[in-house]
Amino acid sequence: MKIFKEINWFLKRKALANIKLIILDADGVLTDGSLYYGKTGELIKKFNVKDGLGIKFLQKNMIKVAIISGGAEGAINIRAKNLNIDHCVTNAKDKIKEVKFLRKTYQCKINEVAFLGDDLNDLVVKKEVGLLIATNDASQNLKKRSDLILDKKGGNGAVRELSERILSRSQFFSSVLKLGWKDKND
Repeated sequence: MKIFKEINWFLKRKALANIKLIILDADGVLTDGSLYYGKTGELIKKFNVKDGLGIKFLQKNMIKVAIISGGAEGAINIRAKNLNIDHCVTNAKDKIKEVKFLRKTYQCKINEVAFLGDDLNDLVVKKEVGLLIATNDASQNLKKRSDLILDKKGGNGAVRELSERILSRSQFFSSVLKLGWKDKND
């Protein structure tokens, strides 16, 4: 099964090279989907730092990253701000409308947009993006309809894996692998 997944990634390499905008769901993609509640009812979410670095890699390569989530505002918005993600929509009721808005805002064609999701509420965007990508622990029905499936689970490096797969053939990533990464705030 793994070999077929890798063949699919190989066949989609040209489509991946065209990506200018990656839209992420939050809960189940940037997080593992767990919800933690404090004594006072405060909702706490856990994010993966490796995913954050993957987002920085994409941004450094002029690939826009946005978040569209049906989840409540709060931790997601703070994480987006920390990662310099300009467009973060929470409480999204119409993901199709948001994807169309982002395509227009960033002047991207459908084939220049990828969406990374984990559940059936992400399936609705399939006709509005060039690539619908699923985390490894996504719902089976989303995985069946997705163009690509990651090896990593949501909240456990899935975004980082996607960034590396997109950038793997770039001079930038070759340099990072050889020399390491230094985040410059110039």
